[in-house]
Amino acid sequence: MTVKESLAGSVEKIERKVDPASGEVTEILAKDQAKTVYFTDLNGGRAIGNRFSTREKIAGALGIKTSEIVDAMAAAVSCPKPYTETEGPAFREVSGKADLTEMPIPKYYPEDGGCYISAGIIVAEWNGIRNVSFHRMMIMDRDKIAVRLVPRHLFTMQKAAKKEGKELKISICVGVPAEVLLAAATSMDYGADELEVASALRINAGKSPLEVGRCDNGLLVPADTDYVFEGRITLDETSEGPFVDITGTYDMVRQQPIIKIDKVWTCRDPIFHLLLPGGWEHFLLMGLPREPMILRTVRQAVPRVKAVRLTEGGCCWFNGVVSIAKNKEGDGVNAIMAAFTGHPSMKQVIIVDDDIDISDDREVEWAVATRMQADKIITIPGAAGSSLDPSSKGTTWKVGYDATLPLDADLTLFRKALVARN
Repeated sequence: MTVKESLAGSVEKIERKVDPASGEVTEILAKDQAKTVYFTDLNGGRAIGNRFSTREKIAGALGIKTSEIVDAMAAAVSCPKPYTETEGPAFREVSGKADLTEMPIPKYYPEDGGCYISAGIIVAEWNGIRNVSFHRMMIMDRDKIAVRLVPRHLFTMQKAAKKEGKELKISICVGVPAEVLLAAATSMDYGADELEVASALRINAGKSPLEVGRCDNGLLVPADTDYVFEGRITLDETSEGPFVDITGTYDMVRQQPIIKIDKVWTCRDPIFHLLLPGGWEHFLLMGLPREPMILRTVRQAVPRVKAVRLTEGGCCWFNGVVSIAKNKEGDGVNAIMAAFTGHPSMKQVIIVDDDIDISDDREVEWAVATRMQADKIITIPGAAGSSLDPSSKGTTWKVGYDATLPLDADLTLFRKALVARN
């Protein structure tokens, strides 16, 4: 689904001028995060927020059912498929020099270090290996950006280039299809191509392969992209932050690399994708791609896994729920250990039986309340935690709840009573 196609559903339209530095963007987006919001004049440009703020919207964009998202992503990661290159990509309709200060890029919170690109993905290549990944990017001036690099693949590429005294060429894409956003947020082996995962998501849903187009710097990027910024990660660094991250709290200031923008491409009448930091869309686009990883590792330990979910209350990052059908006693404990392996940033996981709807927080809490005692709680001290957790001090405690019934349990004592109709 392109950005313009996102406007086809129920959308709240803001048809007045909005100052990107006033905080009004955040107020509007946060008021009803289930609702897509379209700004017709944000610093003179058009923008869209809450674009994929619910699982239903993501499923609709992929062309599948909500219950099929995790399995669809798992299948795409395990079996990527080729994309096709087009000679006339949509993003090359308009080109020019970049002036980031005149674009619809807001400052979301008062103490943020500046205006931020929050829904941008970076495409880079080094020694024949491509990487596509999400990064927050703080606007410094008309053509410079401070980029947060966590120690993963793009960080590895930039470090290797810097060691050789070279700048790393990149393309920043804003306003890409849902398949690309999900693939870019997926944890994969170094050298795996996220664009092939995005293509597999399309093909497996009965669509055509992902189309890509070539930038002047030689990089291939998604063809249906509203904004493409060609640039370089330079050898210089600056202070980046503060920034409100997925927890809704301010992340710390760090020394981070500076990107120099050389050229901007857009489609005709582009729309800038806004991702509310610490909001629902942030939760889903960051957390949902981790669920297939949890599913895979738990299935290796317990064959019959029904569903996996990272919960919104845990920022779709720290707290998870997994439903299983036990084959033997101890499967609940094994599922706990496997789930933490699948997503090391997770602090808490609840394992429930497959009759529990894990999309319903009340049902999950009911299972904990009625099917377990505290002796079925497992705690793990001194584990590596997430840098996003403000309570973590380098390491974290993890806790697992085995809320599954014993295999010999009298089910008449544990199942909810149903209304009988004549």
